[in-house]
Amino acid sequence: MPANAFSTKSQLCTLLDRLTAPAELAVSQPDGSVRCTACGHRCLVRAGRRGICQVRFNEGGKLRVPWGYVAALNADPVEKKPFYHFLPGSIALTFGMLGCDFHCGYCQNWLTSQALRDPAADEGAYFVKRISPEQIVETARRSGAEVIASSYNEPLITSEWAAAVFKLATQAGIKCVYVSNGNATPEVLEYLRPYLAGMKIDLKSMQDKNYRQLGGVLKNVLDTIKRVKEMGLWLEVVTLVVPGFNDSVDELWEAARFLSSVSPDIPWHVTAFHSDYKMEDTPNTPAKTLLRAAEIGREAGLRYVYAGNLPGRVDEYETTFCPHCNTALVERSGYSIRAMRVTSRGTCPKCEATVAGVWPEVRDGTR
Repeated sequence: MPANAFSTKSQLCTLLDRLTAPAELAVSQPDGSVRCTACGHRCLVRAGRRGICQVRFNEGGKLRVPWGYVAALNADPVEKKPFYHFLPGSIALTFGMLGCDFHCGYCQNWLTSQALRDPAADEGAYFVKRISPEQIVETARRSGAEVIASSYNEPLITSEWAAAVFKLATQAGIKCVYVSNGNATPEVLEYLRPYLAGMKIDLKSMQDKNYRQLGGVLKNVLDTIKRVKEMGLWLEVVTLVVPGFNDSVDELWEAARFLSSVSPDIPWHVTAFHSDYKMEDTPNTPAKTLLRAAEIGREAGLRYVYAGNLPGRVDEYETTFCPHCNTALVERSGYSIRAMRVTSRGTCPKCEATVAGVWPEVRDGTR
């Protein structure tokens, strides 16, 4: 491939526009525009224009959407997503495309998420690989994956492609999950419902002004969290704790109380910010801040609270405890499972209390 193959936005557009298919999450309008329903922005996309995500566009009165490629495909521990109560210890084959409906200044996947928006991300096109849904599912089988996850960029804006992959995956007995910013619509959740088993949603802030800064709306995310729980999908929530942005005691309390009001069984992961992208001058989150956030989560009534991505520095907040008798049930170090004691019935082996989650078969105290 020539060194300057993707030196301009127009060249990247040309590549990605070829890798598209007709949208299913769209409503045509009499004037030739199209209302997109894949994410909470609900863009009205006029002929020849693009949605906020940049990768869904109107061609001749029809919405075209990403199809037939991945920009990343990796077999990861499911804990890396992070899911701690969804088949812990299993492998999640994770795929992503290009584009996002947010523009977070601290994004750690910005090379894929900010393509077509930030010229510095145009090199993400070098990662593009044509592939079929059948090939993705076969890759999952070969890697021994029990889960297929759509992640890396925002999966909501590529939901037609994810549904094609997930349909085959569920037929093969593989569970499917989204790793999402939560800026969903009822339409996209119902569209995915036949294939989706779980979602990890980012709750980035409890202040709408912060969400506006990132390109979103707080209410959309709060509504999605409630709707996903009501639908019976497995749900875990992550808050990346960013110094000076969302790390005040009051805001952490507000987030914890909201989640507890939806369900005390929602696992809440408070994770550490690392300087990246447009926020390289912001200091990394110290372990003491994560510990304070985790303690707030427990005090607010959440039964499963975790402090992430600082292994060995967050006391017991990597471990899953029985909410009834406090027995250590799943002991972790980073993404590794040291001990797994939840029974295949999803109960504590000591007191038989139910432990919320989707649990694998367990033998002799280890997976």
